[in-house]
Amino acid sequence: MNETVPSQLNRMDTERIKGYRALLDFYSGMQWAGRERWGERRLTFNYAKVFIEKITSYLMTGISYAVEPMRDSNAAKEKAGKAIEALYRVHEENHLEQLDLETEIDCAVLGDGCYKVIWDADEKKVRITAPDVQGIYAWCRGDDISRVWRVASRYSLGTEEVENIYGVKPKNKTATVVEMWTQSNFELYLDNVLMESKPNPYGFIPFVIYPNLREPKKFWGISDLPQIMESQRELNRAMSQLSRILELSGNPIAVLENVEESEDIAIKPGAVWNIPEDAKAYLLDLLQGGGINLHINYIDLIYRALHDLSESPRSAFGGIERDLSGVALEIELQPLLQKVKRKRIIRTAAYNRRNEMILRLLRKYRGEDFGENRLRVVWAPVLPKDVDRKVSSEQVMVQTGIHSRRTAMNELGVINPNNEFARWLDERESILKMNKELNARSARNGAREGAVPSTAESVEE
Repeated sequence: MNETVPSQLNRMDTERIKGYRALLDFYSGMQWAGRERWGERRLTFNYAKVFIEKITSYLMTGISYAVEPMRDSNAAKEKAGKAIEALYRVHEENHLEQLDLETEIDCAVLGDGCYKVIWDADEKKVRITAPDVQGIYAWCRGDDISRVWRVASRYSLGTEEVENIYGVKPKNKTATVVEMWTQSNFELYLDNVLMESKPNPYGFIPFVIYPNLREPKKFWGISDLPQIMESQRELNRAMSQLSRILELSGNPIAVLENVEESEDIAIKPGAVWNIPEDAKAYLLDLLQGGGINLHINYIDLIYRALHDLSESPRSAFGGIERDLSGVALEIELQPLLQKVKRKRIIRTAAYNRRNEMILRLLRKYRGEDFGENRLRVVWAPVLPKDVDRKVSSEQVMVQTGIHSRRTAMNELGVINPNNEFARWLDERESILKMNKELNARSARNGAREGAVPSTAESVEE
C-alpha cells in the first residue's frame, strides 16, 4: 500500500520542528538547563523577549503601500487608485496591523513566518490568516528555493469543529487536518483519509512563506535568539550567584575558631556568646576586599555582549547617558538600523506577494479591474528625525524635476498619491480662482477711486 503524503509529514523536518519548540520555550523564559538542585536559586532576566519585541517595534514602524500604474494614462491611474483603495479595505477588514505585529514577533522567535490568503465564500471577501509555521511544510523545485511547487498545512480541530465543517464525527477528541496545495490541485485529508480533491480554485498556492533572516542557500530562516542564548543563560547564572552572595551578606555566617562545640549561637543585636578563652568568634564578611565589584564588572561585560550580539544598542532602549546630536545617535544605532534594513528587504517581497494575491482574488471573484500595476511597500524612517530630512530631500527632488509629486508622496508614505494629487490640484485651482477674483476686484476698486468725474458730476458741483 502506497503511503500518502500527509502520513509522511511526521518524519519530515523533524529537526526544524524540534528547534521551534526549543526556541518558544527559551522565549517564554525556560532558559536554565537541567533540573533545579535543592537550595539553588535560579533567577531569570528575560532580555531575549525584550530584544525580540524591541526589534519588531522598530521594524513595523510606519508601513504603507503604493500602487504605480505601468502605463501613463488617466484610465491606468484611476485603476491604480482603485487597487490601493481595495488593498487598504482588505487590510482593515482583516486587522492586518495587529496580525502583522503578532506574526513578526512569532517570525523573529521561530525564524519563519507565513500568511494564508484565501477567498471567504460565505462573507464574500478576502480572508488573511497567519498559520502556525510549525504545521507548514514546503517543497521546492530542485535547487531553486524561490520556486515552491507544493505546500502542506497541518493543524488540529476539535470534535465539534470537525462535525460543523465537514459533517464527520472523528474517532478521537481531536482530528488532524492536512491541506495539500499545488498551483493546479487542492487535496484535503482528515486523519490521513482523503476527504476532498479538486482543481485549485485560485490558480496559485495561497501561502506566503518567508524567513526572518535568510541563511544562504536555505529555504527556512534563522531566529534572532540563537546568537544570544549563551549570553542570556550566563547572565541568569551570574545574577543568581550575586543575589545569593548578597543574601548571605545580609544574613552573615558566624565563624568560631578553636571551639569544639557550640550551642545557642544567635546573630542578633545584643547577642552574647560564651566561648572558651583561647577561642575566636567573628562574622564572615563576603563583601570585604571589593570582591563584589568583580561580580558586577562581569555582569556588565555580559550585559554589553548581549546588546552587541542582538544588534540592539543600549540607546535603542532610551538609555542615553549623554546628549547626542541626530547624526551621532544614528551612528550609535547603526547595528539596529542595519538589522531592520535586512529584515525589511525580506518583508517587502513577502508583503508585495500578499498584496498581489489579494488583487488576484478580488479580480477573480468580484470582477474588479485594476489594470497592470507595480506594487510597492513604503517603509517609514526608523528614527523620527529622518522625517524632516526626507521631506526636505523630496522637496528638492520635485523642484529640480527629478521626482514627480506622486513619487515624492509614495516615498513619504502617503496612502493614495493619485487621490492626494487630485486634491492638491483642486485646492490649487480654487486658490488661483480666488486670487484672480480678488485681483479683479482690487483693480475695479482702484479704477473707481482714481476715475475722472463725468460732465454731469462736474456741473452739479
